[in-house]
Amino acid sequence: MNIQVEDIEAQRIDQFLTARLTELSRSKIQSLLKSGHILLNGQPAKAKQSVAHGDQISIELPDEKPSEGVLAQDIPLTVLYEDDDIIVIDKAPGMVVHPAAGNDDGTLVNALMHHCQGKLSGLSQKNGDEYEINPQRPGIVHRLDKDTSGCMVAAKTDEAHRHLSAQFASRSNEKRYLAVVQSQPNKSEDTIFTHIGRHPVNRMKMTVVNPGSGKTAITDYRVLHSAENGTSLVLCDLHTGRTHQIRVHMVHLGTPILGDPIYAKPARQPEQPGRLMLHAWQLVIDHPRSGERLAFQAQIPKEYLPWTTAAGLE
Repeated sequence: MNIQVEDIEAQRIDQFLTARLTELSRSKIQSLLKSGHILLNGQPAKAKQSVAHGDQISIELPDEKPSEGVLAQDIPLTVLYEDDDIIVIDKAPGMVVHPAAGNDDGTLVNALMHHCQGKLSGLSQKNGDEYEINPQRPGIVHRLDKDTSGCMVAAKTDEAHRHLSAQFASRSNEKRYLAVVQSQPNKSEDTIFTHIGRHPVNRMKMTVVNPGSGKTAITDYRVLHSAENGTSLVLCDLHTGRTHQIRVHMVHLGTPILGDPIYAKPARQPEQPGRLMLHAWQLVIDHPRSGERLAFQAQIPKEYLPWTTAAGLE
């Protein structure tokens, strides 16, 4: 993995990488630095070294033998709903959803394994109606970015997993997010219809691409409040679930989300809330067994209160 440092003030390399490589924990980055797997301009880097515009960072992720299962860990969870088929939680910002390279534990899946005593679906969707057993992602039907908070549903049974996956694929569910953005969109409400694909240079990013070279991405948005400091509270309804979809669409409008370390420059934004200001506020699904329409709402984080209070949201 290669990263070209662009347009930043001098910053420690460990802090720079922690802010941009959100899929890797800070401890994992420190470990890679100590083991010589991170090079700065071709030389092994040290954590206290500074990076600046024009520097080249190379990262080698050593192969790790996957475990046969996921460790159950007693990590606090905010549970919004639970029965024998599903569990709905309010994910905390900063929590990775499932174990992967650089995040062996401390994830939402580790917490779910403990809370549900291992009673989670072992399926993982491949293509269409095809599924496979994936011991690293038990119960996971959909994901939120590490720094995004809010509503997530997990499946306890294989039948529930298939049913929920079909809802997400057919877009029969509802996913509503709150975002605080820099500046204000030109239109108070609109539908963003683009195609999203991997950025051609920075592989950590997604970007709007030409039709045919990416996947369709559709977001409805409505501005709920515009503050005097040049920021806005925006309500986003997702009709598709592409990687970083809302973050990319807000940048596409010229209004990047506050605190976004990948698609914005948080230190230069009018407010520094100390987190990515993207929250999966509401989720509506059909219960996989009863068919009942269920609506869930995650508590609005305290960082949002200056905007949500002004907009009249509870």
